[in-house]
Amino acid sequence: MNKTVMLFLSLFIAGFAQFVSAQDAKPNVVIIYGDDVGYGDVGVYGSKMIPTPNIDKLADGGIKFTDGHCSAATCSPSRFSMLTGIHAYRHDIRILAPNAAMAIPTDILTLPKLFKKAGYETAVVGKWHLGLGDGKNKVDWNGEVKPGPIELGFNYSFLLPSTNDRVPCVYLENYRVVNLDKNDPLYVGKLPAGAKSTVYPDARETPEAMTYYKSTHGHNNTVINGIGRIGKMWGGKSALWNDETMADEFVKQARSYISTQKKSDKPFFLYFSSQDIHVPRAPHPRFQGKTKLGHRGDAMVAFDWATGEIMNALEENGMTENTIVIFSSDNGPVYDDGYDDGTKVKTSTEEADHGHDGSGPYRGGKYQIYEGGTRVPFIIRWPAKIKAGQTSAAMVNQIDFVHSFANYLNIDLADDEAIDSRNMWQAFMGEDKKGLPYMLEEARGLALRKGDWKYIPSLKKMRRSKDGKKSQVVTKAELYNLGEDKGEQNNVVEKYPEVAKEMDALLLKLKNSDGIRK
Repeated sequence: MNKTVMLFLSLFIAGFAQFVSAQDAKPNVVIIYGDDVGYGDVGVYGSKMIPTPNIDKLADGGIKFTDGHCSAATCSPSRFSMLTGIHAYRHDIRILAPNAAMAIPTDILTLPKLFKKAGYETAVVGKWHLGLGDGKNKVDWNGEVKPGPIELGFNYSFLLPSTNDRVPCVYLENYRVVNLDKNDPLYVGKLPAGAKSTVYPDARETPEAMTYYKSTHGHNNTVINGIGRIGKMWGGKSALWNDETMADEFVKQARSYISTQKKSDKPFFLYFSSQDIHVPRAPHPRFQGKTKLGHRGDAMVAFDWATGEIMNALEENGMTENTIVIFSSDNGPVYDDGYDDGTKVKTSTEEADHGHDGSGPYRGGKYQIYEGGTRVPFIIRWPAKIKAGQTSAAMVNQIDFVHSFANYLNIDLADDEAIDSRNMWQAFMGEDKKGLPYMLEEARGLALRKGDWKYIPSLKKMRRSKDGKKSQVVTKAELYNLGEDKGEQNNVVEKYPEVAKEMDALLLKLKNSDGIRK
C-alpha cells in the first residue's frame, strides 16, 4: 500500500473517530422557561398579533408538542415539580411570599443534581421564586443568602430572588446581592430598630409614587422604579434592578455562561428562567410599540428576542448541533394581574387582550384548572438526534424531565426520588406519538387527563357575598371530551357517568399514592 493511500486512510479513520465521538458525546441541555406565556402567545401555536420569529424558528428545527403541559397553573408549583419530579401539592407548595424559605428540600434529588451526577456543569439564570434560606433563621441579605440553588445542585446562579412583582428588587449572584452597599443594608419584611437604610414609598400611603403605572389589586407596598410591589423592603438602593433592562441582564449572563462553557471539557445544563411576560411588564423601550397589545404583547416580543440571543450564543460557540433546547412556560396566560398596564381582561362579553387570546383555543389560563392553565408552548430541538419540522400530539409534561433524563443518562432513581416523574424520553424524541396514558393537572385542586377525557371533581369553595358574608358551595363535577370539545364548553358528566366514576377513582388513587411512577 503506497504512502498516499495510507495517509488518506489514516485521515479518514481519525475523522470518522472524531465524528463518532461527537455523536456519542453527552448533549448540553438548555431549558428556556417563560413566565405566564400561554399556548396562544407564540406564532407557531396560532398567535397572529405577536411576532415570535425566533421561537418559531426553534420549533421549525425540532418538535412542537400540541399537548404539552406544565404540572400546575401557577408558577412556584410548576417550577418545583419540573426541578424535582414531584407534584407540588404533596409538599403543599403554593405561590411563595417574598420572604419564603426555600421550598425544595436540600436532601432530595433535583434536575441539576441529576446532571451533576452525569458529569455536567449546571447553572440557573433568571427568575427563581422557589424561596431562599432554611426557614429557621432569617435570611441575611447583607451576608450570604443560603441555602439556595447551589444547595440544590446548581454550580452557578444569577437570580431574580422571588419574582419581579415582589421584593427584594435586587439581583442575587450565587450567595451575594449584586452591587450592594454595606452602608445601605438591605432588609425584607421588617426594618430592625435603629437601622438606617433607604426608605422607599409605600403605595398604600402615597399612591402617587406609582409613576410607571398604577396597581390594580394588591401590588401596592414598596414602590421601586415607580412600580408598586408586593412586600416591604428597605435599603439596597445601589443594588436595585432596572425593570426595563432585566431581559438584557439575563441574556448577558446566559451568553457569558455559554461562552465560558466552550472552554470546559464537560457538558452543561442551563436553566434560563425569564421574567417575561410576568407582571410588572416593563419591556425595554426598543420593544415598546412592537405590537398593538401594549406592555404584555411587547414583553412577549422581548422574550422572543431573548430566545434568539441564546440560540445565537450556542451557534457562535459551535454548540448548536449537540445541544438539547427545551422551550416552555410555567403556566398559562393572565392579563390584568396586578397592574394597570393597558392589558384588556377577557370577559363573558368581550374578547381577551384586544382580540388576542393567550390560551389559543383552550379555556382558562393562570390559576385555573381548565386546559389553558397548564397547556403551554412545549418545544424540543436537538439537531444531532431529532428530525426537524415535527409536530407531535403526544401528551407530555415537564414533571417527567427528571426521570426521562435519568433514563437517557443511565442513572437509576431510588424509589423515593422523583416519585411522580415518568420516563417519556421516546415521546420527547418524537418516537412515541401517544405519550402519557394519564396525568394530573393542578390549580386550586386537581384534575385528571386520560386520553381525550378531562375530569374535574366537585370541589368545596368559599364564596363571599356582597354583604361580606362567607358561605361554602360545592361545585358540580365536570367531564369533557377534548377530542370533540377542546374549549371545555360542554360538560358531559351526566351523559357519561361511568367514565366520570372511573376517572374519579383513578384521580383519588393517584392523589393519595406514594408516587405516580410506582
